[in-house]
Amino acid sequence: MTDTTDDTDFGRELIASLEQAAAIVRGEAEPARVHLAADVPDVRAIRAGTGLSREAFADRFGLKLAAVRDWEQGLRKPDPAARTLLRVIAREPEAVVRALAPA
Repeated sequence: MTDTTDDTDFGRELIASLEQAAAIVRGEAEPARVHLAADVPDVRAIRAGTGLSREAFADRFGLKLAAVRDWEQGLRKPDPAARTLLRVIAREPEAVVRALAPA
């Protein structure tokens, strides 16, 4: 029978990984790598291209700040409509601004 109270390298690595994952979810740390599916735009890169903070980006383009944060952190993927909007923002941000302006 194995003694489950013994400290092991695997156990220490597992605990460290879980602590890191929890910090990422809480927004206290950035993930080391973000893997995006081919059809998911890189929201962080799109936002960086606009020179806007997360809050300003969300406000300017009518997005929820929490959604932008979750997309950038890889916690959620934009739905198909949001992916389309993000692609337009990446190519023609001012067109989106004009389209969203009050009539």
